[in-house]
Amino acid sequence: MQTNRLSKTIEKALNNQVTTEAFSSQMYLMLACWADEQKLDGIKDFMMKHSQEERVHMAKIIEYIQERGGTVTIEAIEKPEPQPKNILECFEAVLQQEIDNTTAIYKIVKMSMKEEDWATWNFMQWLVNEQREEEKLALDLLDKVKLAGGAKMSDTARFELNNIIRNTGQEFPVADDVNPLE
Repeated sequence: MQTNRLSKTIEKALNNQVTTEAFSSQMYLMLACWADEQKLDGIKDFMMKHSQEERVHMAKIIEYIQERGGTVTIEAIEKPEPQPKNILECFEAVLQQEIDNTTAIYKIVKMSMKEEDWATWNFMQWLVNEQREEEKLALDLLDKVKLAGGAKMSDTARFELNNIIRNTGQEFPVADDVNPLE
C-alpha cells in the first residue's frame, strides 16, 4: 500500500524548501553576528529572532513531509555571504533573502496546484501569508534605513535607528500560531 501521499516532485521541492529555510536562518545569524560586532544590539536582537523564526518554518515543513509519509532529506547549506559593509547593505540582504524565499514558496504552491495536491496547497498558505508579512516588514525597515541616511547615516541616526529596530514589533502570528515556542 502506498503510504507516501506526496509526489516525488513535491517531496523534493519541500525538501529543497527545508534547505532554503535553514539557509535563511543562517543568513539571519550571520547578520546578527555582524550587528553585534558593530555594537548594534537592537539590530542583533531583531536578527536573532528572525533566525529562530526561520528554524520554526523549517521544522514545520519537516513535520508536514513526515505527516504525509514522505522522506525528509537534510542537505548541507551554503555559507551566507557577503557580510554587509553597513546597515543599508544589511537590510538590503534581508529583503533579497525574503524575496528569494517567497519565490521558492510560490513554486511549490504552483506545483501543488498543477498536481492537484490540495493538502500541500493548503499547508503552504500559512507560508504564503508569512512571506507577505516578512516582505512588508523588510521593506518598511529598509525605508527607515534609507530615511536615516542609508550607507552614510550619522552616528546619531545610527543610534536612533538601532533603537527603533529594537522596538519594532517582532511577533510572528502565523509562525507562532503554527508552532509556538515555549
